[in-house]
Amino acid sequence: MTENSTPQPPAQPAGFDFNRPTIISLLYLASFISGVTGIVGVVLAHIWRGDSPAGWEQSHFTYLIRTFWFGLIGMIIGIVLSIVLIGIPIIIAVSVWVIVRSVVSLLKAQKHEPMPDPETLGI
Repeated sequence: MTENSTPQPPAQPAGFDFNRPTIISLLYLASFISGVTGIVGVVLAHIWRGDSPAGWEQSHFTYLIRTFWFGLIGMIIGIVLSIVLIGIPIIIAVSVWVIVRSVVSLLKAQKHEPMPDPETLGI
């Protein structure tokens, strides 16, 4: 007896895709625990931006590089102003901003979607 088998469509990759922008986003998020992984993330973003064949990755690298540098500037301003207690809300706001931008990039990277406006400082 032979069975008539219908060809199955190719399986979609299941689970978590560790593409380059995802790795950088995870390093940024881990920097709130370890501190140094954000630096590793921005170095990788600068290196990978130069040799990335996928256009959607380029937008993520620009977005994540800007997230790091503006986040660092915001943190420095917050630390300096924390002497007069104005910096504490700035540090909290910048931390939330970096986390949200990293998560947004992470979610779009999982779908291989480009960032709509990588030059923006908004979400």
